[in-house]
Amino acid sequence: MNLTRRDLVTGAMAAGAAMAASIAPRISARAQTTTAQHVVEIHRFKFLPDTLKVNAGDTITWINKDIVPHTATAADKSWDTGKIKKGERQTVVVTNGFHENYYCRFHQNMKGAVSVES
Repeated sequence: MNLTRRDLVTGAMAAGAAMAASIAPRISARAQTTTAQHVVEIHRFKFLPDTLKVNAGDTITWINKDIVPHTATAADKSWDTGKIKKGERQTVVVTNGFHENYYCRFHQNMKGAVSVES
């Protein structure tokens, strides 16, 4: 069988198109998945807002606007921002199984909640 250059190019193009078609659904599914960025300000010894609705994959950034350090620490201690000094920020990525209630380790009367939708 004698293949011409045209036969080879046509075959390569067909193979490429078939491969692109097979991965298109995966690319589309990824492209539709969006993550959100949430901000919680720490001000006057409060988390503002004190309750957030988030999805797995979202990020939450705590910004300390108080003059003293604070933390955002899961009630079960499964995640912790560490010490956040005045003017600093710390970010956590929400994962499946993310513990929803949190507090400040230095000021345990400061409490917040994260509601993970999915």
